[in-house]
Amino acid sequence: MPKKDIHPEYNEITVVMSDGSEIVTRSTMKTKDGTYRAEVDSKNHPFYNEDLKMITTAGRVDKFNKRYGKKS
Repeated sequence: MPKKDIHPEYNEITVVMSDGSEIVTRSTMKTKDGTYRAEVDSKNHPFYNEDLKMITTAGRVDKFNKRYGKKS
């Protein structure tokens, strides 16, 4: 016997990316006006930007060497 009312309700929402582009999709997310504004996405997150990723990695190496490197 199938269970009733176990599936979430899917609504159409508009996702607004940080650069202003919009995507219309379906989601279980509840929003007041049917719009979700993304603060972080692939255009502005350092994970997706190779230049920033290299700087971050270099900073981590320096931090490691300062903490665990040879003591004089």
